[in-house]
Amino acid sequence: MNLQNGAPTPIIKTVIDYSFTIICLLLLIPVILILAFVIRLSGQGPVIYSQERIGRLGKPFFIYKFRSMHFAPEEGVPLLTCKNDNRITALGRFMRNYKIDEIPNFLNVLNGEMSLIGPRPEQKYFINQIVLRSPQYRLLQTIKPGISSWGQVKYGYASSIDEMLERLDYDLYYLKNRSLWFDFKILVHPIGIIMKGKGI
Repeated sequence: MNLQNGAPTPIIKTVIDYSFTIICLLLLIPVILILAFVIRLSGQGPVIYSQERIGRLGKPFFIYKFRSMHFAPEEGVPLLTCKNDNRITALGRFMRNYKIDEIPNFLNVLNGEMSLIGPRPEQKYFINQIVLRSPQYRLLQTIKPGISSWGQVKYGYASSIDEMLERLDYDLYYLKNRSLWFDFKILVHPIGIIMKGKGI
C-alpha cells in the first residue's frame, strides 16, 4: 500500500489544522461558555470529559469531549456507546446529535495529538481485539487520528468490534488516497449532519 499517494505534506496539514482550529475556537467562544455553564448545572461530573485513546505510532493520549453521559467512574471492561445508550443524558443526546460534544477535540489538535481529518482514535482495549482479526489496522497509526474521518462519513459510528472492522476498510482507503481535496471533502461533510441533527 502506497501511503504517500498524493498525501499533503505534514507542514501544510499542520498549518491547516492549527489555522482552522484557532478560527473555530474563537468563533465558538459563546457556544463553549454556554455549554460549560449548562453542563455544570446538569449534574455531577466534570464539564470536559477525558478518556485515554491511542494516537500516532501507538502513543496514548487523552481525548477531550464535553461530558454527555451521567457521571460514573469507569471500572472493568470499557463499554462502547450505542445509539440508545441510557448512560447518555438528555443534554448529551442533543450535543451528540449536533456533534458539539466534540468541540473540545480542538484542544487535542492544538496539543499536536490529533488532526482535523484522520481515523478516529480508539481505546487500546478495542484496538487489541481489532488487530487480532485485521493486523492492517496498525497502518492507521502511521498518521494522526482525526476529529472526522472517511470512515465516519461513509459508515458512521461503530458500536461493536464487528462494526469497527467494517469501518476499517474506509479508513484504509483514506490512508491510501490522502490529498488536500479529500480532506476538504471530509471536512465539509459534517456540516450536513450538524444542520440535520443526525449525529450520535
